[in-house]
Amino acid sequence: MIDQKIQDLFDNAKKIVFLTGAGVSTASGIPDYRSKNGLYTNDKSDKPAEYYLSADCLRDEPKVFYQYEKSNMYYPDAKPNVIHEKQAAFTQKRDAVVVTQNIDSLYRKAGTKHLVEFHGNLYNVYCQKCRKKVDYREYLKSMYHRNCGGILRPDIVLYGEGLNPSAISQSIKAVSEADLIVIVGTSMRVYPFAGLIDYRTNHATVLAVNEEQLSFSFPFTMIKENAVDFFDDLKVNA
Repeated sequence: MIDQKIQDLFDNAKKIVFLTGAGVSTASGIPDYRSKNGLYTNDKSDKPAEYYLSADCLRDEPKVFYQYEKSNMYYPDAKPNVIHEKQAAFTQKRDAVVVTQNIDSLYRKAGTKHLVEFHGNLYNVYCQKCRKKVDYREYLKSMYHRNCGGILRPDIVLYGEGLNPSAISQSIKAVSEADLIVIVGTSMRVYPFAGLIDYRTNHATVLAVNEEQLSFSFPFTMIKENAVDFFDDLKVNA
């Protein structure tokens, strides 16, 4: 059961922002990146996994990039779990925003109303030649745009690419206005996402729900618990 003081934090918050990472989606069957079962840890390829997710790989070896993405990144049958669903409910019933590093589209499937996809979305695919959007199912059949022959790509931020300025500004706005910041499923070690916490105000309460202990230079509440159990117990009170 959730401590009443924790439930009260959510009930009394005026503006909530959830800062989330890959750990949110592991319960939906999508591997994270750096844990013992993560994509980067278990990768047996010739080069580091980061290379296959880089702008250099897309430019220099587009077929290699495509095969890696197709084989390792797409889980179209995955369904949102209770973490996605409860956070989505907060955005529907309360003044809440989800800012996520995840590119798996599960927050969209859950009906999240106010969502910032900090690193983009795998299921938004476009042609690099003519810039037209393409259904991801077409991309999974071929890396070439059938209309113009251009090479398709997902609209995600690759290593070596800059972030979407709109995603940055929306994220900073959400954090700077929040009086409750909830960190879930992320170590908050990967920048620039981790730097978003620096935009909090002095009166904001920071809560971290994670099985791994997090460390910050400012006061925060750490809940070392499986986030699925936590959000299963948490009530979304309007």
